[in-house]
Amino acid sequence: MANNTGSAADSHEIILVLDFGGQYNQLIARRVRENHVYCEVHPHTMPLDKIRAMAPKGIILTGGPNSVYAPDAATAPAELFELGIPVLGICYGSQLMAHVLGGKVETAPTSEYGRTEVTINDAGQRSKLFEGVSAKTICWMSHTDYISAVPDGFTITAETPVCPVAAMEDASRQLYATQFHPEVMHTVEGKTMLKNFVFAVCGCAGDWHMGSFVERTIRELRAKIGTGKALCALSGGVDSSVAAVILSKAIGKQLTCVFVDHGLLRKDEGDQVEAVFGPDGPYDVNFIRINAKDRFYAKLKGVTEPEQKRKIIGEEFIRVFEDVAKKIGKVDYLVQGTIYPDVIESGLGKSAVIKSHHNVGGLPDFVDFKEIVEPLRLLFKDEVRACGRELGIPEYLVSRQPFPGPGLGIRIIGEITEEKVKIVQEADAIYREEVEKAGAQKNLGQYFAALTNMRSVGVMGDGRTYDYAIALRAVMTSDFMTAESAQLPWDVLQRVTTRIVNEVKGVNRVLYDCTGKPPATIEFE
Repeated sequence: MANNTGSAADSHEIILVLDFGGQYNQLIARRVRENHVYCEVHPHTMPLDKIRAMAPKGIILTGGPNSVYAPDAATAPAELFELGIPVLGICYGSQLMAHVLGGKVETAPTSEYGRTEVTINDAGQRSKLFEGVSAKTICWMSHTDYISAVPDGFTITAETPVCPVAAMEDASRQLYATQFHPEVMHTVEGKTMLKNFVFAVCGCAGDWHMGSFVERTIRELRAKIGTGKALCALSGGVDSSVAAVILSKAIGKQLTCVFVDHGLLRKDEGDQVEAVFGPDGPYDVNFIRINAKDRFYAKLKGVTEPEQKRKIIGEEFIRVFEDVAKKIGKVDYLVQGTIYPDVIESGLGKSAVIKSHHNVGGLPDFVDFKEIVEPLRLLFKDEVRACGRELGIPEYLVSRQPFPGPGLGIRIIGEITEEKVKIVQEADAIYREEVEKAGAQKNLGQYFAALTNMRSVGVMGDGRTYDYAIALRAVMTSDFMTAESAQLPWDVLQRVTTRIVNEVKGVNRVLYDCTGKPPATIEFE
């Protein structure tokens, strides 16, 4: 089995992000791409010869959880800073730059965490990195170590009352560092700083545009697949829908879209997917719907561990596709809607594995296809939507909320049963209906109901109940890498709660999740 893991670096200028285990690695790349500059995340262990071969216009070193002076600390060779390529170190990356180049890093007398006022000093006001940035600006700090002495040749450009080196630079060598995180939205002028690094320091032109991506991808897919046949794993969500349409533009009827209804979809969703991609829909594709609910439930019986559930669902998806492929003849290619955060969160870079995805980490070791084709694996979610618009996909499909491949299987805590699926389907449908009826869905990145594994005592009528608790989730996010819990109107939550308890059998309590990402993920498992 081979994966389509090609890079856009071959035809575009690129900024390279070297990951030291920071939680914001994806966000850095996303912020760079907002400037129409292509960016990729790679492990910090990437060899220097590969870095040279990629010829990046700039390099960004991410944050990380460890101390640079620890015996087993992630590090970088001094030669990295001698390539003549501009480097920006962020948080751990800034401390690493100081440590490797002869400065001093030690435990800070006072740790800093959260929104912090940073003073850009006179040297900073002359810095390319801080051009157009206020002399006093709010930034996001998250550190217990600090740079106590800068390396030779460096100038301190910003500070806080307890952090003497909030930023430093050696402009002659194009080396820049910030102790704070310019990539997060809490750093008020962070986007300006990153834009300055990309354009003023690295000299990028900004040639990463969705139109050219679509044209090139269609051309490359047509050349790769030739006269072969492909199966598309279609869930009906944004990612798989865009993948299906871009493949149909490339190879037409050589593509068969297989929609596996695993019984873990939202209420009536299977019929909605068929209405769009089936024979009466607007797209000229081969469409097969497989009703495999019983098959998936049997595999999941007794399983409670989240990763195991994901992997079982992922493997069963593949086995269903293989069965279909045998019936329709030789199929060389399996098409999936994998996107860039799937790749990174599944641990294919330096970062810790947050969760496996059925279309990345959940694949079994053996797959009976020549190659897996993932035309969107370079894109973030909002870029996938832009790609869909470029392809002419209707807005109601393009702007649809994300839905995980394992479906309600990861919105049901603990064992999955048909009864639990029914509960969460009905509760979710009520929640979505009331939110949309109130117009409260505006600015929400995602909202859904999940079934906890908690049962509690309640009273309904004159009787005692011992039933499940439903948890409601609603988040605001622009990139799905960080998110804040939404403050839904209380009257909406009251109506939702009343309806769920009254209309959904087996539920006597409704909770609202106020946790952001991080520390939580958007999905429950």
